[in-house]
Amino acid sequence: MKSKALMNWSTGKDAAYAFAKAQQTHQIKHLLCTTNAVHERVTMHGLRVSLLQAQLERMPNVELIQLDLPEHPSMEVYEEIMQGALGKCKEIGIEYSIFGDIHLEDLRQYREDKLQQMGFHGVFPLWKIPSETLIQEMIDYGIEAIVVCVNGAVLDKEFLGRKIDADFVKDLPKVVDPCGENGEFHTFVYNTPYFSSPIPYQKGEIVTRYYPATSVEIQPCFHFLDVY
Repeated sequence: MKSKALMNWSTGKDAAYAFAKAQQTHQIKHLLCTTNAVHERVTMHGLRVSLLQAQLERMPNVELIQLDLPEHPSMEVYEEIMQGALGKCKEIGIEYSIFGDIHLEDLRQYREDKLQQMGFHGVFPLWKIPSETLIQEMIDYGIEAIVVCVNGAVLDKEFLGRKIDADFVKDLPKVVDPCGENGEFHTFVYNTPYFSSPIPYQKGEIVTRYYPATSVEIQPCFHFLDVY
C-alpha cells in the first residue's frame, strides 16, 4: 500500500515532474501551494491564482491546500502558517512531504529539520539528478511549460514567455543552471501527461520588481510575465 503524501506545488516544471515520479511510490491527494494574499499570485512565480486553479481542475482526485501569506512575511510567520497546515495534514494520516528540489543541500537540510519537528518525512524524487539530464527528462516525459519569471542579474527578460525545450536550454548562458535550480528562472506548466487537457493562456505585460538588497552591492531585480 502506498504511503499518503503531500506535494509541495509551485505551478512549475520541477514540482510537476516530481509529482509524476513520486506517484510511483506514494498516494498523493493533496497539493500545497503558497500564495501572496495581497496580489493573489503564487509566491516566487508570480502566477495568477486562477491558473493554479486551472492546473488543479485538470488533475483528478487532488485537492489544493492554499496557504495565503502576507506580502512580506517574516520567517517566523511563514513557519507558523506552514506548521499549521502540516498539523492538519497529519490529522488525516499524511506523513510524507514531497519536494522538487534538485541539489541545494542547505535548503534540503532546512526542510528536513522542520519536517522532523512535525513528525514528517521529506521525499525528494529529483535529488542529485544532473540538471542537464533532468531538464531533458522533463521534456521527453511531456511537461510543457513557459518561463514566467527571470532573475535580471543572470537572464534577460527576452527569455520570458519562452517554452522549455531544447532551443531554450541551448540558449541559456553558461552560468545558468539548466533547471533554474538557483532561482535563475521560474516556469508555468500548462500541460503534462496527467493533465486532462492543456491550459489555454495568453501572455500579458512584463513587470519588473526590485527587492530589498541582501548586501550593499546587490539589489535583486526580477522580471515577471503576466499570464492569464
